[in-house]
Amino acid sequence: MVGSSEDGAVVCFEGRVRTRNRGRVVVRLHYEAYPGMADETLREIAAEAARIHAAGSVAAFHRTGTLDIGEVSVAIAASAMHRSNAFDAVRHVIEQVKVRLPVWKREEYADGSSEWLDGVTPDAGAGVSE
Repeated sequence: MVGSSEDGAVVCFEGRVRTRNRGRVVVRLHYEAYPGMADETLREIAAEAARIHAAGSVAAFHRTGTLDIGEVSVAIAASAMHRSNAFDAVRHVIEQVKVRLPVWKREEYADGSSEWLDGVTPDAGAGVSE
């Protein structure tokens, strides 16, 4: 749970597996991660978002394994005194997850093929500025 009696806003975001991507019909996704590094990076991103956007607290989770259409792959929640700070913190987390989190995604398509999408290498977050 995020938030305290000091916070007037809690914003939640769920990223879900969708049926189409880049013009192709997707039937499921498979995520792989480097667990120790992914967990640490996600904690760093959440703490950074809280600090930069004056959020009371920020929590984030990214699933791994096989996910079907409609399942939640990433969840983020942020609390803050004001809604704009909470929204900004959530946006910060999802944008940084896309750039820095060492999680790799393979899409499986209706035609039976699959493809690994561009992922993050462990040094991709180096030099990211606030």
